[in-house]
Amino acid sequence: MRITEATDAFARHLTDVRRLSPATVRAYRSDLADLADSVGDAPLDEIDLEHLREWLWRATKRGDARSTLARRTAAARGFFTWASESGLIAADPSLRLVAPKRGTTLPRVATADALGAVLDSLQQTAAEGDPVALRDHALLETLYGAGIRVAELCGLDLDDLDHARRTARVTGKGSKERVVPFGAPAAVALDAYLVRGRPALLARGDDPTGERALFLGARGRRLGPRAAYDVVSRTLGPVVGSAVGPHALRHSAATHLLDGGADLRTVQEILGHASLGTTQIYTHVSSERLAATYRLAHPRA
Repeated sequence: MRITEATDAFARHLTDVRRLSPATVRAYRSDLADLADSVGDAPLDEIDLEHLREWLWRATKRGDARSTLARRTAAARGFFTWASESGLIAADPSLRLVAPKRGTTLPRVATADALGAVLDSLQQTAAEGDPVALRDHALLETLYGAGIRVAELCGLDLDDLDHARRTARVTGKGSKERVVPFGAPAAVALDAYLVRGRPALLARGDDPTGERALFLGARGRRLGPRAAYDVVSRTLGPVVGSAVGPHALRHSAATHLLDGGADLRTVQEILGHASLGTTQIYTHVSSERLAATYRLAHPRA
């Protein structure tokens, strides 16, 4: 059997057994297609460690990011481990395949004052009653207020909100559910959107009675991550940078929570990180800010 022939079965394994997100499965499919092209789609039992190292070396030479190389290594390891356990190959050639070390890149964040100004401006625009403006204000307030991922936001249904407790039930990576709080500004924005914005957007759809999604697109259907990214990039880009997306709001929320005195475990629970180590990067962001303030303010810095 060849890589291209086994990819569909491996993708089902990733989805049904390992419960990986659709985005991760698509990325792994792309990685395996690239590997198949590199080895000429040779039979699985003819691929050895040197083939895999050559594949990664080519990716390095064409300038792939370290994070991409690390993911490709993980894709190859996962694929050949699965193939070995499934009896498709006698030995796993990826056992000694080493992933390149990732560089430490601090997440891009906006200051609390800058975000406050952006959100206040959105609130003023939404007050005019345009349904898309009402949605955009509620969308950014929810992303920042709850610190959730864009896929989690787009997956929210009406029943996932608890208005009395100001919490949302979100489904994160690996189909794991968690309940996250959101603040009063997000609650106000959501209420305005649900009363005046969402019904107008819903009326534009084909089936106004069947759509349960919280956030809707301009045609009355569930808002997709790409459209949400465009909203955030258009609104927040001038504040943080031209390439900013919804994750910048998540990074900002985590950093501002730590700056405000929240403990690391609490932030981990809110963000839905499986490992505390993933959350710890935000302590570096806060430390950088602390050091910058010290250098500017202390006479002996």
